[in-house]
Amino acid sequence: MESSGVYRIVVCPTLNFPIESAKYIHRPSTGPSHPLRIKTRRYNRSVSTTSAITLDASPASKLHALEDRLRALGAVMVAYSGGVDSAFLAATAHKALGNRLLAVLADSPSLARHDMEQARAFAETHGIPLRIIHTEELDNPDYRRNDSDRCFHCKTELFEEMKQLGAQLGFTHIAYGMNADDRRDYRPGQRAAEQHEVLAPLADVGLTKQEIRALAKDAGYALWDRPAAPCLSSRVEYGRPVTREVLEQVERAEESLRQLGFRELRVRHHGEVARVEIARAELSRALTLEMMDKISAELHRVGFRYVTLDCTGFRSGSLNAVLPADVLLRRGA
Repeated sequence: MESSGVYRIVVCPTLNFPIESAKYIHRPSTGPSHPLRIKTRRYNRSVSTTSAITLDASPASKLHALEDRLRALGAVMVAYSGGVDSAFLAATAHKALGNRLLAVLADSPSLARHDMEQARAFAETHGIPLRIIHTEELDNPDYRRNDSDRCFHCKTELFEEMKQLGAQLGFTHIAYGMNADDRRDYRPGQRAAEQHEVLAPLADVGLTKQEIRALAKDAGYALWDRPAAPCLSSRVEYGRPVTREVLEQVERAEESLRQLGFRELRVRHHGEVARVEIARAELSRALTLEMMDKISAELHRVGFRYVTLDCTGFRSGSLNAVLPADVLLRRGA
């Protein structure tokens, strides 16, 4: 909801959860905020948040609120992918909790080896306790079918595995790297997080992607400007079954373009057709005959019959454009 007023995140004193966990009415800061007692997410009520956080607060004050929230948990497992959001969350939790933080990295065919090695390197560099688990979402026909709920099935598999691991190791809380901006995108994995009572501390304190990158840069984390790297399955057009062979083809294609010097890119898999998206800042370099020949040769080599270069350039979630409006309006719900 937009308004000229300044909004506050408050804690419902009777239910003891953050206001963004509930369906509620916003009021400007000059008046009260009234959480509605309906359709609430189930946060662990033993974790208390006592201070209000204004949504226009500085990144530094949001960081302090994040640290307070993490310390209040006592111990937490973080679903870690090596992207800037989950890496910043894991590193901040490690500073706040020490070895009572465990980063959990899920290895599966949908995780590119390039991303796996970067994730391991960051954890090792910063002394973050890391556990690598193996998930088998490809064994799930609902995941392989690759409809609009694919991400829900993937995150369900991840969070169930993490719950089992947490029970073995004595961890009660699980958190993941959703940020405040993610609420506006279509991300069915958020529904899986809600169903498994997984916390989203970055979003809860109102940290946006831009603010997280700025804080990561201030902390000296080399990954502060790393391009987003969702799972390889996100490159496959909806309705086309996700298989190991398809994922390996996408991974080889994208790695070949990195070797050509491109940094922010996607190779969208449309069967025999590869649709290449390159960030607009780099697109002019791709639009020479010499470079187009190199791109075509590399993608033909990995098995695509036709290679197209998307003139719009890279944009996150471009495959969602084919989804019906009623699906997109669900967002993460």
